[in-house]
Order: sequence, then structure tokens, then C-alpha cells
Amino acid sequence: MDIRPSPLAGRWYPDDAPTLCQTVDGFLDAAAADSVDRAIRGVLAPHAGLRFSGPVAGHAFQAIRGMDVELVAIIGPSHYANENPLLTCGHDAFETPLGQVDVDRSAVDQLNAKLTARLGFGLTSVRNDPEHSIEMELPILQRALGEFSVLPVILVDQSAKVSRALGEALAEVLSGKRALLVASSDLSHFYERDTADRLDREMLKRIKEFDPDAVLEAEAGGHGYACGHGAIAATLWATKALGATDVQILNYATSGDVSGDYKSVVGYGAATIR
Repeated sequence: MDIRPSPLAGRWYPDDAPTLCQTVDGFLDAAAADSVDRAIRGVLAPHAGLRFSGPVAGHAFQAIRGMDVELVAIIGPSHYANENPLLTCGHDAFETPLGQVDVDRSAVDQLNAKLTARLGFGLTSVRNDPEHSIEMELPILQRALGEFSVLPVILVDQSAKVSRALGEALAEVLSGKRALLVASSDLSHFYERDTADRLDREMLKRIKEFDPDAVLEAEAGGHGYACGHGAIAATLWATKALGATDVQILNYATSGDVSGDYKSVVGYGAATIR
């Protein structure tokens, strides 16, 4: 099997399984007050280095811990330039210290066909990429869910047109499956704490209102920021089409809450969509 080697293990998160299990389980257990809700169709979770974003991500994934999920669609932004608007993994599986996570190639092909029909282009496969927005969700998902396959989508183009088409196509592909959507995104980047808090609260307010257009407008108008604003919007459109009606914000923090440096922080939010 063609397995994507991890460029992040040992750097962004522990590269030995026992330490990684202990670290992830600690984040999940610390969020144990967030009871598991079997009606959840999607979550918002951050994707920074595990030390920084793990305490917040734990709240999102504790809420779905132990759910019977066969397919997880992880939708994240690209942090690297690419001439193609939508990317997916060109390997058969991802590798983490906790084992491999297979790519559901049938789901990828179905999504590609539906996107091509809507947009005139689909998913471009990439190999040996350095992108972290998909991989950083995998170890905590592995501990929360056990075995599952993944449908990875990386947005280079986070416009309303592309995000909405992606959300609608995802809903069609995932309909009838035991599926979970993950919007992989951090919030504002490198503002001092008070400014970051203001921007992040506004973005989280719009996410809670279940308004994907407002999420995109916040980014465009400078009212709030999220590196994966298009990924969040696509996930909201998809879950809405799948019958979700409510977003619950579970947790918010910044990198400063871990580092103690509040002069330049990254914001992290966790939410469930049901």
C-alpha cells in the first residue's frame, strides 16, 4: 500500500505511540464534561501543534468519542501555494504513530465527479505534501473513534463559489453513510490577545449562527479571521444539507494560554454541529 509518510510526527506531535496516546487521551479526558452526542454531524477543531491546539481540540473530539463512524471528511485550508483550487491526498493512506488511516478512494472519486459537474474542475491529488491541516486531526480522531477511513479535502481557493459547491457535493457523497465532517481551522493569527479575542469572538458568533455566508464575510470584511474560513463555510453548508440545525461552541483559547506570550497569539475554537 502507498502510505503518506508523516512530515509532522516528532515535530508537531510526539512520534512514539505511548506518549502520543497519553497526550491525546489527556486532552480528551480533560474535556469529559462535554457529553457525547450521537446526533453530531460535524465539528470545528484547530490544527496547530498538539501542545497548543490540543486542549481546545479535545473538546470537539470528546463530544464524538466512541461514535460509530465509518468515514471522516476532513476539510482544511492549504498553507502552501498551489495552482489548483482543490486538493486531496494522492496516497492510499496517511501514517501516524498510532497506525495508518486509509483514504476512501471511492468517496474521493465520487466527490471529484460531483465537483467537476458543478465547477468544471475537481480534486487534484498531491503526494508527499507538507500540509498539516488534515494530518493534525488524525491522531486525536484515532483515539476518539478507533478505526475509520478519511476523505481529505484541502482548499487553496476558499471563495464562496468553491466553498458552497464543495459543501453541497460533500452532502451528496456522505448522505446515508455513518460519516462525520471536520472543519479543520485555527482562528486569528498573530494579533495581541485583546484584538485576537475580539476578532475570534465575532467569527465564533457567526459560526454559532450557522451562517456560512457570514463566516466568509467576516474574513473578507476584517471582522474576524480563520485560516480555514472556506473550509468552515463548506462544512456548514454540508451539514445543513444533511439535516443539521444547530452549532454549539464548546471552547475557545489562544496560543498565549499555553506559551504565556500574549503579544502575538493564534486563536483556537471548538464546536459541534448537529
